Amino acid sequence: MSDIIMQIQDIVKEFPLADGSTLRACNGISIDVERGETLAIVGESGCGKSTLVKTIMNMHAPTSGSVIFRGKDITKLTGEEKRQNYRHIQMVFQDPTAAFNPKMKVRDIICEPLRNFDLISKADVDAKARELLKMVDLPEDFADRYPNNMSGGQRQRVAIARALALEPEIIVCDEATSALDVSVQDTIIELLVRLQKEKGITYLFICHDLALVHLFCHKVVVMYKGEVVERLNGDALAEAQHPYTKQLLSAVYNLER
Repeated sequence: MSDIIMQIQDIVKEFPLADGSTLRACNGISIDVERGETLAIVGESGCGKSTLVKTIMNMHAPTSGSVIFRGKDITKLTGEEKRQNYRHIQMVFQDPTAAFNPKMKVRDIICEPLRNFDLISKADVDAKARELLKMVDLPEDFADRYPNNMSGGQRQRVAIARALALEPEIIVCDEATSALDVSVQDTIIELLVRLQKEKGITYLFICHDLALVHLFCHKVVVMYKGEVVERLNGDALAEAQHPYTKQLLSAVYNLER
């Protein structure tokens, strides 16, 4: 029996345009996210997936619809209740350096979320940083490095360590591997899979690459022009019916039987 951790219910998001009309970026999006699984949301640039992520993260309010998590519609949270919700949902971005203070050492970067919620003392930062670095297969001495002294893959591991610090239930990976070389991509995916097995984390994996998501995602949702056009199991992409999904697949697979 499935255990639904988050329900995205009929999300509509419209943006006003200069001519007085509106752009509907999300048109009635409904998705059930199962606990402990990886759900990929796939589509080309402009399909609405980034708008949906911002709605899930309460970066902006939907025009209508709801996102139910921990028994509440999190799109309606404000103030301290909204802030506390971020303890349970964290993000890993495509470019982690945009989220890092270049003047901060890695130990301070990955423990910053804990300090923001008063969950760690200054005396415990070093030990916690080493613990988190070990989780993402980085040496302990990385705690003394700065972001510009690491490779792209190493910075992404630090971003994952930072996301893990609060022990969230859900991690949203927004194009988290898109800027990495294929070989580095593979090692990051292996890390995410291992952490999921160890900690039961739920991932929302946002990307445009079906060749990547079939390797490790349990479910795949395909978005096109602001709508969900296909829902597939990660190991059954060849069963796609919608022309847009087939178009995405044809770039990387031969679907002829």
